Amino acid sequence: MNEPTRTELEAAAFRRLLAHLQERTDVQNIDLMILAGFCRNCLAKWYSAAAAERGLDMDYAAAQEAVYGMPYADWKRLHQTEATPEQLAAMVENQRLQQEGGH
Repeated sequence: MNEPTRTELEAAAFRRLLAHLQERTDVQNIDLMILAGFCRNCLAKWYSAAAAERGLDMDYAAAQEAVYGMPYADWKRLHQTEATPEQLAAMVENQRLQQEGGH
């Protein structure tokens, strides 16, 4: 597979991931962090960093809007729920395991 085709496929997969996360507003960021070690905000940070690496001016808020499909404050107001004590404990444990594993 040539490089342009690979890039096109990766971009299409990323766009589908964003669409999926925008559709699945029931999935909280903390759940993503517990299960996968990243969340929508991580994607926004990576997106913003990739833009900066290419000399493009995209701040974190703009990257969040690209990932969430709306301003982050709106998404929080409409979809974010309070984390349960169990979720917080699971996230702390996940972070501990990641640090021990060298991730």
